[in-house]
Amino acid sequence: MSGGSTYQTCLASVGGDTDALLECVAGTLDAAMNTATDSVTNSVNTFFLIFAAILVFFMQTGFAMICAGSVRVNNVQNTLLKNLLDACGASLGFYTVGYAFAFGGSFSNPSQTTFIGNTNFFLMDVENQAFWLFQFAFAATSATIVAGTLAERCQMSAYLCYSVALSAFVYPVVVHSIWSNNGFLSANNTNPLLGIGMVDFAGSCVVHVTGGMTALIATNILGPRTGRFRDIRGNLLEKPRPMPGHSVALQMLGTFILWVGWYGFNSGSVVYLMQNDNYEVVSHVAINTTLAAAAGTVMALFIDTAIQEHNTGEVTFNLSYAMNGCLAGLVSITAGCAVVQSWAALIIGAIGGALFLGCSKLLVKRRIDDAVDAVPVHLSSGIWGSLSVGLLADPTWVSKVYGNSNHAGWFYSWSRGSADAHLLACQVIGVLFVIGWVTVTMTPFFWLLHYFGFLRADSLEEVVGLDVGYTGGALHKRLHDKDDDQNYSAYLDEYVHRRKERAFMKNTSGHIPASSVHSPSLHGHSYHGRKVITPAMKEEAMGNSSVRSNSSVRVGAVSNSSESVKSPGSDRDWKDNDNAVMDSSRDSGVPSLSSVKEEHV
Repeated sequence: MSGGSTYQTCLASVGGDTDALLECVAGTLDAAMNTATDSVTNSVNTFFLIFAAILVFFMQTGFAMICAGSVRVNNVQNTLLKNLLDACGASLGFYTVGYAFAFGGSFSNPSQTTFIGNTNFFLMDVENQAFWLFQFAFAATSATIVAGTLAERCQMSAYLCYSVALSAFVYPVVVHSIWSNNGFLSANNTNPLLGIGMVDFAGSCVVHVTGGMTALIATNILGPRTGRFRDIRGNLLEKPRPMPGHSVALQMLGTFILWVGWYGFNSGSVVYLMQNDNYEVVSHVAINTTLAAAAGTVMALFIDTAIQEHNTGEVTFNLSYAMNGCLAGLVSITAGCAVVQSWAALIIGAIGGALFLGCSKLLVKRRIDDAVDAVPVHLSSGIWGSLSVGLLADPTWVSKVYGNSNHAGWFYSWSRGSADAHLLACQVIGVLFVIGWVTVTMTPFFWLLHYFGFLRADSLEEVVGLDVGYTGGALHKRLHDKDDDQNYSAYLDEYVHRRKERAFMKNTSGHIPASSVHSPSLHGHSYHGRKVITPAMKEEAMGNSSVRSNSSVRVGAVSNSSESVKSPGSDRDWKDNDNAVMDSSRDSGVPSLSSVKEEHV
């Protein structure tokens, strides 16, 4: 409204009274100024939140690069596709019911404590849609943590089902409990637990413990990659077999992308930039994020170098441990980045890097296969980061961010002359709740997928590479260990034969037989009926009468159990069946074995 029109309007309403006229004009202009200020404030807050959401979502690129660089070359396309589907599944799950379960009712009725949200399904009645976008990026991050852990052996359909289930139900319940105004653990609750609630500013527990615990459950049920801890026959290896990725450059690129994205992850959790003194909080969070990442990198690299020098007498620097130490430091500081001092951020990041290293070696000792060390990075560091808040939270910053300085970190309580551990107790309760909730929900979920044969990829496709079966990629005979060279041609022959057999069955009967059945002797691991028998193995089997009296020597049915598994038929039966299929395929015009091999090798 212009000054002239304001004057005319006020003159018409109050007449010639000078004092009343001046008061009317001033009041009208103040209202217009306040409206303009509110508009600017909302615009800046919205832009800030969308920019932070973009940074967080860009972290999907970092995860994809780390996963692609950490797997072997014949699994790259499959891994990248899973990362893409992860974002797609998370968006669908969070749009339909995930956001409603996480924040439904938290703004309209903040005084009520609930276990799960019950409004805003399908984005209905959501006023701040930029906030939805930001929270979706967090949900996608939690879901994608598992991608690397299950690399090179998980079915595509199982991964899509898992990402939807996690982002639609499991993760939102955790978010509602800790971040929603209605959550029983939330520090924003009108009546918080123990007078303070759980402080998890950007998600060490909400995002990373949830994703890391899910990854641990999934890899335990799925089992390790073929050849990682047992040979092709299921015999326990004397030493775990290393399976390095094909590109350290991609891993380093992914690490730097994640570091950059973490500024949006942590600083963006302020949500409202133009509120109170949040600009100070944003700067403080960014500095703590930087320091923790640096400390985690140096600590992990230093400890591993010291161990190697002690054991071998040579000084070596492990780049993989340095990169994961950086990520461990970032995960550790995520919970307390807004409420701890900078010196404390260095300590938190350094301990996070050390914990990652110890947990990584413990997993190998326990024969738990994690292709990208996601469990040590996200689970162990996430737990430590959550607990560190209960020890090192500064009362000044707790008051600035949460408006409550009655309960601070335990060490600060000691300096005050008390032993107040309310905040530490809330952090412990929160961590235990998340671990328990994820265990109760995701264990039966993955077990059912596994039981019905939807979790583990076909064993033969796992050996030749999942790119072939899932994305139509080429067979790669390179980048395999020398121990596999003598048998790898047999694996390729068998895979090509299976393709021909399935094509023949599809052309003649209209359907493809099931690729896997379950055997109780494998403790639930998928057992695939096809065989891969090399000439050397057949000669060994024929020369051993005890072996001839039992079922045929089996190599292709890969399992993670050391128990002997008998084949459903004799070696002669399988040979007769193969010959019959080969004859039928020639009659039906299916390409020959050699021509199919030349097409893919």
